[in-house]
Amino acid sequence: MSGPDVLVVGSGPAGLTAARHLAHLGHSVLVVERESEAGGIPRHSDHPGFGLRDLHRSLTGPEYSRRLVGRAVTAGAELRCSTTVTSLTEAGATLVSPAGIEVVRPSAVLLATGARERPRSARGIPGDRGAGVMTTGQLQQMVRAGMPVGTRAVVLGAEHVSYSAVLTLRHAGVRTVAMVTELDRAQSVLGAPSAARALLGVGLRTSTVVARIEGRRRVEAIVLRHRHTGRREVVEADLLVTTGDWVPDADLARRAGLELDAGTRGPASALDGRTGRPGLYAAGNLVHPVETADRCALGGRRAARGIDAQLRSARAGGLIRLEFGPPLAWAWPNLIEPGRPPDHILVRATEPVRGSQVVARQAGRTLGRARVRGGMPNRHASLPGTLLSGMRDGDPVVLELDRPG
Repeated sequence: MSGPDVLVVGSGPAGLTAARHLAHLGHSVLVVERESEAGGIPRHSDHPGFGLRDLHRSLTGPEYSRRLVGRAVTAGAELRCSTTVTSLTEAGATLVSPAGIEVVRPSAVLLATGARERPRSARGIPGDRGAGVMTTGQLQQMVRAGMPVGTRAVVLGAEHVSYSAVLTLRHAGVRTVAMVTELDRAQSVLGAPSAARALLGVGLRTSTVVARIEGRRRVEAIVLRHRHTGRREVVEADLLVTTGDWVPDADLARRAGLELDAGTRGPASALDGRTGRPGLYAAGNLVHPVETADRCALGGRRAARGIDAQLRSARAGGLIRLEFGPPLAWAWPNLIEPGRPPDHILVRATEPVRGSQVVARQAGRTLGRARVRGGMPNRHASLPGTLLSGMRDGDPVVLELDRPG
């Protein structure tokens, strides 16, 4: 049994970027991908806007994926598609592919398995079970393959990916007749609803839920209900696209015995990707869904630096937990190295918290305060890492909203 220095599981932006940097640093790297093609979710998104933060240019999703694959392979990383990791134990990683079963024993493993959207069944949307209900990922794969998806669509959600779904529908010649979100405003970039209305003719209905799907063989109509007034509206459509509502693809992390954070539902991890198990790292949308592709790539770069540091110095410093209280939904990184606070902390809330203050405490002692300059459901806010200055080894640090009175 042998193996590379580093095994990277997943060939999305985080995994490919980490693989490229590790190979450049002189490590042997094997990237495995369970799908038949590398590149992750961006390869299905045929619109521009990818690569702004990491490659400093705007590319379409397929162009971006091809660029990342090419850079990783050129750097010296080995890439195997149609290969699944079924277990990660002290004895090694078990790989299953059309070539058979293989066990490799790398010095470090990076999990970059990404996230997935919750389908209709997980959201509990009532109504008939006709064809024509799909996630953004399913929509993009079908459109890319040239398969018909419908003629009139309702998009459920108002996140970044929701507007990506609208662009995909337009590319497929499908009219988006409504976008709906149960929240009181969109959770995408500022101006996205106005731009969608002006350029695409797509209006956003806020505080609105899908009350029922009608159509036994095929979706025929979507019944919408306003949360505050109870008013119902029947929208004729043959397609419902459920967007966002992400969960980490953490099955392998769970089987490997990693602790899953209660908020993110991904493996608890430090800014450099370290987890509670030595030699096992995590990065990208696996650790806190969902980020844009280029931000995931930057996370993969940070993880590569952490792995390189471990391989060269066998670093194994202790980590303490970063916890949170309501209305915060999660905080990341979940693991912090005492004396080395991260340069930033990401938080997400279950309600709008813009302008509020977050206070960090450890064992009853206040470490610092910081004002939230953004933050709403489905969108995170960034806090300065100096909030944790003065933390000590041992007790967890807790972030809480500092409510008046």
